[in-house]
Amino acid sequence: MSIPFSLLDLSHVLEGGTPAGSFKDSLAFAQKGEALGFDRVWYAEHHNISGVASSATSVLISHIASHTETIRLGAGGIMLPNHSPLVIAEQFGTLATLYGDRIDLGLGRAPGGDQNVIRALRKDYNQAANNYPQDVLELIALLDDPAPSAPNTVRAIPGEGTKVPVWILGSSLFSAQMAAHYGLPYAFASHFAPQQITQAAEIYRASFKPSVHRSSPYFMVACNVFAADTKQEAEFQFSTLVQAIMNMLTNRRGLTPKPREGLEVPPSVQPRLAEMLKFSAVGTPAHVADQLAGVMQMLSPDELILSMPFHDQAARLRSLELTIEARALLKEKAAA
Repeated sequence: MSIPFSLLDLSHVLEGGTPAGSFKDSLAFAQKGEALGFDRVWYAEHHNISGVASSATSVLISHIASHTETIRLGAGGIMLPNHSPLVIAEQFGTLATLYGDRIDLGLGRAPGGDQNVIRALRKDYNQAANNYPQDVLELIALLDDPAPSAPNTVRAIPGEGTKVPVWILGSSLFSAQMAAHYGLPYAFASHFAPQQITQAAEIYRASFKPSVHRSSPYFMVACNVFAADTKQEAEFQFSTLVQAIMNMLTNRRGLTPKPREGLEVPPSVQPRLAEMLKFSAVGTPAHVADQLAGVMQMLSPDELILSMPFHDQAARLRSLELTIEARALLKEKAAA
């Protein structure tokens, strides 16, 4: 049996494009992923970033769910300190009521933006972040079967009884410890912050406490994948992500850039760039399979979630097709 492959989509806004175009592309991406047999697509909450259109995450999930049939859809993730647990329980309870058992709820602790965003959200972020573990438990309880009524009980309607699967997302040892303590599935943001992934995986698995949610650990690893018919074409398309990370490191965030031939990386950012993009598979299906096999050998994940932030939508859809070929090669390697 091959490892599940899933997808992460921030509904990137492209140079020369619009958010409306991004949503159209995200829908086509999810429909293609569904047709090819990917397990799920997740969307991430970010704010005040011109190149990301997935800020109203639950609304986008509903749009995609209304035009797909079987693929799981969810948040990867909702930044819970920005919200009350009740509001998120109602939003994802509504999604589960509309679309059944296809909805996932991944939770993160970061604000999804800078200090200006925190002010605009009208939140005391430090206090909200400190409350994060308790808020996760409150949210899970709101999605659970209703308890016997008591005076002043607040219920998520819709929401209660839907038991939407909750995941902990993160890139730190704190998130690993928390996911293990609560007996929840855990997804690591290794596609841009892989520094602590080995330790986090060890802590999560060693400290995992079986729960009503899971009897055993379930560890998802994120990777960037740029698959193409030739290695040269894959590297050309990958230059979009390289530029985006370079721009972030030099505080020049913007729209998702077009790929560039002969891109030169300034020496000042090369070490940090290489570190952030360590979990990236770029090339033909054979190249991608080899690189993902290395991830499998290192971490033995239960699932891979793949980010494909192309500028070229046709190339991104082709990457989906070729990634399924890579998964077949990966399965052959595992069986050999």
